[in-house]
Amino acid sequence: MPDTDPTESGVYIDLEHLIALEQRGRKVSLLPRQPVHSLLSGRYASRVRGRGLNFEEIRDYRTGDDVRSIDWKVTARLQSPHVRVFNEERDRQGLLVVDQRLSMFFGSRRAMKSVTAAEIAAVVAWRILNVGDRVGGIVFNDHGFAEVRPQRSRRVVLQFLTQLAAQNRELGVGRGIKCDPAMLNRALDRVRRLAAHDATVVIFSDFDGADETTRQSVAAIAAHNTIIAVVVHDPLQSELPDSGRMTVTDGELQIAIDVAQGDTRQNIVEMSQNRLRNVFAWTDELAIPVLPLSTTEEPVNQLQHLLGLLPQVNRRGAAVGAGHG
Repeated sequence: MPDTDPTESGVYIDLEHLIALEQRGRKVSLLPRQPVHSLLSGRYASRVRGRGLNFEEIRDYRTGDDVRSIDWKVTARLQSPHVRVFNEERDRQGLLVVDQRLSMFFGSRRAMKSVTAAEIAAVVAWRILNVGDRVGGIVFNDHGFAEVRPQRSRRVVLQFLTQLAAQNRELGVGRGIKCDPAMLNRALDRVRRLAAHDATVVIFSDFDGADETTRQSVAAIAAHNTIIAVVVHDPLQSELPDSGRMTVTDGELQIAIDVAQGDTRQNIVEMSQNRLRNVFAWTDELAIPVLPLSTTEEPVNQLQHLLGLLPQVNRRGAAVGAGHG
């Protein structure tokens, strides 16, 4: 980012701004368009006579499910037990995981990645609360994470946003921050313990440091929950200018790099693109949506567009994002 007042919008975020984003959240739906006649029809409005409940979805049978809820037609068709789930049987929760590591303190236009992630996480948190579901999350940086247990409470959302704003304001060069890519995996390990089943988990990160352990953690979370990975990126990191110098830092030391040099330029671009390529491959490998969110555009508008392009049904037959329309 060019030299600027550190309080200027786009470099840091404050609690007041995150609270003001509640109105923007009312325009966002976490439910994709879902055809009623898909193989396993997911969430749609359908009254089941005799029970007075809203039918939610058909999913695979799990230990502890009431055998009276087994859908025998679907079970016969798929050759494995499946049950009908109703909304009173489910206490949906939204768990938001927000990256505020030093790798997120980068932006070439409009906002830092850290600010973009904070803004869109706030919008989604307000949306989940305002449709009546529980919401909480984990905010993590290079030295630890703050955990807010999901509740159906405005106070809890404010607590989550307060932690988010506080960690965001801690970022900066020359503040003694040691980059720790492994914090991503530690945060996801905690998510695995919090999201036992039927939660909607949304991860907002640049996925710096993502490796095979990251992939395994995401797969484990997705096995019993709905998960969306939002990759916050800045185009400058994968599309370097033709000439000029870039300053990179580990939080303490800084070095200027001539991006016009062929080998240097190629190595930087390949490193960034390979990381993103591996994360985006989760869409096919793990059957979860991976959404790119650019720092250069208004995040709410991007999210509305991207959610409209979500896959119709995930591998368990549930509508992606179900529970937080």
